[in-house]
Amino acid sequence: MSGDVLVVGAGIMGASVAYHAARAGAAVTLVDAGRPGGGVTADSFAWIGASGVRTGPAAALRATATDEYRRLEAELPGLPVTWSGSLSWGTTDAAPEAGPGQEIVDAATVARLEPTLRRPPTWAVWAPGDGAVDPVGATERLVAGARDHGATVRTDAPVTAVRRDAAGRVAGVETATGPLSGATVVLAAGVATAALAAPLGVRVPVGPSPATLFRFRAPAGLVRTVVNNRDFDLRQVAADRLIAAADSPERTLAAVRSTFRGAADVELLSTRVRQRPMPADGEPIVGPVAAVPGLYVAVLHAAVTLGPAVGRLVARELAGGAAEPLLAGCRPDRF
Repeated sequence: MSGDVLVVGAGIMGASVAYHAARAGAAVTLVDAGRPGGGVTADSFAWIGASGVRTGPAAALRATATDEYRRLEAELPGLPVTWSGSLSWGTTDAAPEAGPGQEIVDAATVARLEPTLRRPPTWAVWAPGDGAVDPVGATERLVAGARDHGATVRTDAPVTAVRRDAAGRVAGVETATGPLSGATVVLAAGVATAALAAPLGVRVPVGPSPATLFRFRAPAGLVRTVVNNRDFDLRQVAADRLIAAADSPERTLAAVRSTFRGAADVELLSTRVRQRPMPADGEPIVGPVAAVPGLYVAVLHAAVTLGPAVGRLVARELAGGAAEPLLAGCRPDRF
């Protein structure tokens, strides 16, 4: 791998790029305004699976998500992943349809998988290979893995600009604590990526998309899988804790209590609204920027789900220069 790689952003996307690039032999510096996983990553629902996305570039990447996490689990012992499977029902008016790695199951099977359901649906989509991850724990483990392979990590160092040399090639970044050098700069800074790219004359059409995560106190074992229905995405994250991705605290709490037996005392603990980076067309923006040699962009929605796959592919492109087919539909020049 030629030259130093400087990764801007230590959410799970930047941490994955840093880990995979360092593992491939690059001299990597990872820099962030805060702590690893301390931004929008911390409030991700963090479902690992295809989750019904079957078209577009993200679908092909999502299809690899569980395999990529299992690979990463083998490389980084202690990665905080739970393989619970997922159950989905009633999200649309259409008949349930199973995709790769999924099956249609009846009410008796649903009741066996989620025994506290008051009214198991007639049919549901069961994805036994799906799981979930502690997003902050996974980010910290990736950063530790990057360090193990020689990466330097600079925290509490907000990046203010990308530096270029006289020929217009990337030379590093300016930070609030001083300049950092790098022959390649990877912008994996979520929503902030657009502002960092704009002074270079590069348009990265990504903006904030609000999403709400609720945390509940709940009885142990209330929910066993990742549950996805019209009311919420829901999973148990600790013996007495649930998280839900949904839109209203009152409606979500009422839905949890009415959906599961033994949920009468479930209590809302917190509501967090996070600003997810959302590309204009909803698809990942990943690849080199031809107009600024040495600049590479990696920004996407569902970064926790896709982080291991995209990080590995980005590192391969940085190492060898050959384009990865799975990223073909994700290039910045499509805009």
